[in-house]
Amino acid sequence: MKKILLCALLALLSVNISAQTIQSPSGKLSLTFALTSNGEPTYNLLFGNKPIIQTSKLGLELKDAPAFMNGFSISRIDSNLIDETWEPVWGELKTIRNHYRELAITLQQTAIGNRQLVIRFRVFDDGLGFRYEFPKQDQLNYFIVTNENTEFHLTGDHKAFWIPGDYDTNEYSYSTTKLSEINAFRGRSANEISTRTIIAENAVQTPLMIKSTDGIYSNIHEAALVNYPAMHLMIDKNNFKLTSHLVPSAVGDKAFLQTPFHTPWRTIVISDKATDILASKLILNLNEPSKIADAN
Repeated sequence: MKKILLCALLALLSVNISAQTIQSPSGKLSLTFALTSNGEPTYNLLFGNKPIIQTSKLGLELKDAPAFMNGFSISRIDSNLIDETWEPVWGELKTIRNHYRELAITLQQTAIGNRQLVIRFRVFDDGLGFRYEFPKQDQLNYFIVTNENTEFHLTGDHKAFWIPGDYDTNEYSYSTTKLSEINAFRGRSANEISTRTIIAENAVQTPLMIKSTDGIYSNIHEAALVNYPAMHLMIDKNNFKLTSHLVPSAVGDKAFLQTPFHTPWRTIVISDKATDILASKLILNLNEPSKIADAN
């Protein structure tokens, strides 16, 4: 009996170690990170008690090297609470509050020379930002990303405000349909655009605005896009799952990187009021500070 209880306790401890939950400063949003039984990183997001993002996988594929997709264990967990203000160079506000709770998960692929990947989450009261970080390490120096497989698994066939995924232009008029009705080739477009490369029928650009059936607005985009390709979204119209799609090079590769490096932030701004999405300063807070000492 004691042996059974000990095994159950060890199993419970294992689950607690691999699953981590943090809330935004006022508790409006709740993020949970976990590893699957195959060591795949996942996350989900709640707005109050309402699911916004169901369990969604994270990871990247590399060229001529093992992928950062599975086989992970957690080697370190760091958390922090930040509350500060800063002054933008220009804009409608003199100061902007930067208030979030952070969770940084250091993952290790033991079977691949203890190769490491950090996934960093910042949970604000009005949304979430997260990114991949590649520390300097002997097992990874120069490398090429062939796919980023970041998922946003939505909870239903929500209304979407979208433009077609296109490598050459974003000069389209927005269409409004359900996710299941998106067809990039039939999207409203400006006929005067002469150079267009629509990716696929189910491809849309970011930012993507979504309204759920219970009136929750979500805006999926990115911040601090530096030395990395822009993100489009591919839509699984049956399961309402969005997956990142990076703009490729001429030979089809996505990013040419050297450690240490971090990707742009993947952002989700959330509110039950559409005007709050426009007023959010989440993306500004996630962008890098100005490197100009005196911008006046």
